[in-house]
Amino acid sequence: MGCACAYFLLTSDRNLKVGIVEKDLTYSQASTTLSLANVRIQFSLKQNIEISQYTHEFIKDFSEKMAVKDEKPDLCFRREGNLFITDRKNKKEAVHAFTLQKDLGCRVDWVEPEDIESEYPLYSAQNTAGGTFSPGDGYLDAYSFLNGFKQKAGSLGAKLIQDRAAAFLLNKKRITGAWLQSGKRLLSGYVINCAGAWAGELAQTARISLPVIPVKRQVFVLEPEEKPESPLPLTVLPSGLYFRSETGDKILVGKSMPDDTEGIDFSWNQEIFRERLWPELAEFVPAFDRLKLHRGWSGLYAVNTLDENAILGEWPEVKGFYLATGFSGHGLQQSPAVGRYLSELILGKKPVLDLSIFSPERILDSKPIHESGIV
Repeated sequence: MGCACAYFLLTSDRNLKVGIVEKDLTYSQASTTLSLANVRIQFSLKQNIEISQYTHEFIKDFSEKMAVKDEKPDLCFRREGNLFITDRKNKKEAVHAFTLQKDLGCRVDWVEPEDIESEYPLYSAQNTAGGTFSPGDGYLDAYSFLNGFKQKAGSLGAKLIQDRAAAFLLNKKRITGAWLQSGKRLLSGYVINCAGAWAGELAQTARISLPVIPVKRQVFVLEPEEKPESPLPLTVLPSGLYFRSETGDKILVGKSMPDDTEGIDFSWNQEIFRERLWPELAEFVPAFDRLKLHRGWSGLYAVNTLDENAILGEWPEVKGFYLATGFSGHGLQQSPAVGRYLSELILGKKPVLDLSIFSPERILDSKPIHESGIV
């Protein structure tokens, strides 16, 4: 988010002085590099769909946009598709989302259980109510995505500062900069808090309470004994369990659960897979009852506990203090639209895409936005 915001600010005005404070240039704990880097249009909130549509458009010529001299990032974008399975209980909502996506011009198809089993013979979909498939969705190289923004922003004049933001500086109700962990002070009339899983903690230094907490999410790497004939799309079951193919005949699987650990924790527990994910996975893909668990990892979601949607824009009570946080697991794919939107707000331009529904005011008013589109 920081690199995307810097890129869009400087493409609008090369005379700006923009600094990106990054505590870890290896990005070993960054949610971006630890994510599955999926890009999808299958949301049920209009603005989230439009954000993803812009991302698809933006990455078409990402290599050219982010070229620095002769270096061009390669996103290695794999359009394996996204398949969302629904059950009878949730079919009405699934049809509503599908209709909205089609009305907005998205490439998405309704698929019946027999269609799913015909296309993916390993799946057992007879106990489902069908689903939706978006063939243009897929996943990309997260590090190349991040590095593309970072290198291009740097070439445009952004200064990358290896340090950690320790506290924000205020003068009455105006942001004036930030203290860094090194003891240095940065002065600025505009600050964007895009610290991801650490954003809520950092906001407290400006006496701002955000409903954003770090939550550990785990991913497991499997190798089934019976290999799929072709790559599997990102498949999401009604419970939220998801899986997709990875290079080397591997399968990635994960699931966000209510009792996932809160706080900064990067450990992973293979028993979670064996006891809670594997039985469900094998029920939908019976051939996966025989597999080898190779490894796993954990990353952090910046979960907005109010409604699991982004918090974007200027905090109403502090002039110049902007937020880009609370993405709850879909931040990477939203970064192009968010970077452009934040730059438009800061520079006083009319936004190309109206994302005011995600305004921080709803936090103060306790008015959640549900993914169903019901406010």
